[in-house]
Amino acid sequence: MLQNKLAIASVSLGQHASHTLPLKIAAAAEAGLNGIEITYPDLDGYAKALSIPILQAARRIRQICQDERLEIIAFASFQNFEGQTSPLPERLQKAREWLAIAHHLGASHLQVPSNYDRDASADRDVIVSELRELCDLANSFKPVIKIAYENLGWGTHCSLWEHALQTFQEVGRENFGLCLDSFHFCVALWADPFNKNGIQPNGDRQLQESLSALVRRLPLGKLFYLQLSDGERLDPPYSSSHPWYDPTLEPGHVWSNEARPFPLETDYGGYMPVKEIAQAFLIDLGYTGWVSMETFDRRMRSEQQGPVLNARRAVRSWENLRWGLSETNTKLISGKL
Repeated sequence: MLQNKLAIASVSLGQHASHTLPLKIAAAAEAGLNGIEITYPDLDGYAKALSIPILQAARRIRQICQDERLEIIAFASFQNFEGQTSPLPERLQKAREWLAIAHHLGASHLQVPSNYDRDASADRDVIVSELRELCDLANSFKPVIKIAYENLGWGTHCSLWEHALQTFQEVGRENFGLCLDSFHFCVALWADPFNKNGIQPNGDRQLQESLSALVRRLPLGKLFYLQLSDGERLDPPYSSSHPWYDPTLEPGHVWSNEARPFPLETDYGGYMPVKEIAQAFLIDLGYTGWVSMETFDRRMRSEQQGPVLNARRAVRSWENLRWGLSETNTKLISGKL
């Protein structure tokens, strides 16, 4: 039914020191995944383990992925760029370094989450101007690197897909598009870490209205890739006495770091409406591009929860999601729903 290629973020294959990047790549390929997002900590750890420069490490990882027939879809994630208070030339120099790494990896995209620094500027002219400069810098590489902009559910000035779409329209660069993530839909519109039942009072209505608008308004060709994950209901609910409490981070950010299993993994505590979000993107909107599993599961910090197990979890999750969507839409067609 669904023809999307499946990718995974390297961080979602394991978070223990023994879970090296080459082991993650081999596990992803063996499990049948088609692509991978290389995350900076994994690449940096690989470079340091071999005592080689990071650009050399990037070239090696590119070759390993080619040997395994695994496409590097993105280098992730270049954080807190637009609207930051530090001098723009310094940020552009850092961006150039990240883009060079993406180039040596052969990555199609540099993933740029919306700024979540509480002191970031809200000036639209500044935000748009700086993102244009980032795009122009990425355009100077051959092949051109695309900027995949992602609204974070706890973003300071861009927390909803509508905000990201507005930014896309104002930036107006060919190599600027969107990376949308099911978890951020849920955090912003549906899930509630402070409520015992885990759901905002008007969560179902808010999410459905947002997804209906998305199907009408999102330009399909500018969705560079879609990320999927689930989330665990927090028990106990989040508070200053919660074991994960971190006053320096927004609650959704803490939640993201600790409790994001793969879609529909109810045995790992998943309860979020990922199937409904996938339905909107993959069926109603008709998106046929890359789907990437981006999870942050604290269990992966254990050596035993390694790349082979996690790669198989990702593929099983995708198969369950495809089956669920197929069953739902077969019933819709036959008039049983």
